[in-house]
Amino acid sequence: MINKLDSVAARFDEVSRQLQDPTVINNNELYRGYMKDYKNLEPIVNTYNDYKAAETAFNEAKALLDEGGLDADFKALAQAEYDENKEKMETLSEEIKILLLPRDANDDRSVIMEIRGGAGGDEAALFAHSLFRMYTMYAESKGWKYEVIGANETEIGGMKEVSFSIDADGAYSRLKFESGVHRVQRVPETETQGRVHTSTVTVAVMPEADDVEIDINPSDLKIDTFRSSGAGGQHINKTSSAIRVTHLPTGMVVECQDERSQFKNKDKALKVLRSRLLAKEQEAHDSAIAAERRSQVGTGDRSERIRTYNYPQGRVTDHRIGLTLYKLDSVLDGALDDVIDPLIMADQAEKLKAASEE
Repeated sequence: MINKLDSVAARFDEVSRQLQDPTVINNNELYRGYMKDYKNLEPIVNTYNDYKAAETAFNEAKALLDEGGLDADFKALAQAEYDENKEKMETLSEEIKILLLPRDANDDRSVIMEIRGGAGGDEAALFAHSLFRMYTMYAESKGWKYEVIGANETEIGGMKEVSFSIDADGAYSRLKFESGVHRVQRVPETETQGRVHTSTVTVAVMPEADDVEIDINPSDLKIDTFRSSGAGGQHINKTSSAIRVTHLPTGMVVECQDERSQFKNKDKALKVLRSRLLAKEQEAHDSAIAAERRSQVGTGDRSERIRTYNYPQGRVTDHRIGLTLYKLDSVLDGALDDVIDPLIMADQAEKLKAASEE
């Protein structure tokens, strides 16, 4: 591990030098690439430097204790220094192991999210709206920008489906664990008998694709325009500004009717299409490396039931890691880190276990 850390430190020094080179500074693409490397390497190098400082202090204290002949007070100080830095080295060593784990290539990206009501009709659509609210409140708490791409709303305030982007470095690293089936258990407002009903909502989280990364041939697209429709829209059925894009090779269909402008709707629809195509490529890649998939907490499988939100008990349960929290209201108000942080820790633990078995 030390050899690997030394090479990481050498690479960090090289990147730091390059970032001061006027040729790099004046080349935006080159500069962004080096800055990305710098941000990825900096936490590892800083932690390694802390480890080396603790190791030096530990060795000095050990040498004093091994030498002997110390008076009681000085021996006690040396022993305290020895114990403190030994513990610090163990903690930093574990941190370094996590920092050296292979990173998901998409972790730094922004995301496109799609929420769709599943089993449960109107109740599922109402909960889809609740999840949309939860994610946008979470984004706001992080200072992340979000934008609705398209929404199909119901007359009673639900959402049959909604797609939106969250534009922030690292958004995917936090939200990728949200893909899957979310189950809600509650008494619907329309239920006179007071019985608890179960409904489901599907969430898809896709890393946002760059234009140059997913090149779409215009001849592969069928583009239709139609009039916007839905509950309560101010310019509903007045202009044919809504766009439906069909990707002929895959059969993927994306609709966008959130903007008045055909051009803006088309631009948003193509953004979603690129992200779906990137996600499709990623799924194929993941299938090809099944062993790696087994060393991760579930992410990406839209048919996997991942979480239950139980209103009568005020409970949120994540089934992948057996996490149960009795703080439903705060989670739905955007306090998602209480769920996401344990998922990230569990994912890291699985990867560390897999790495130790190799």
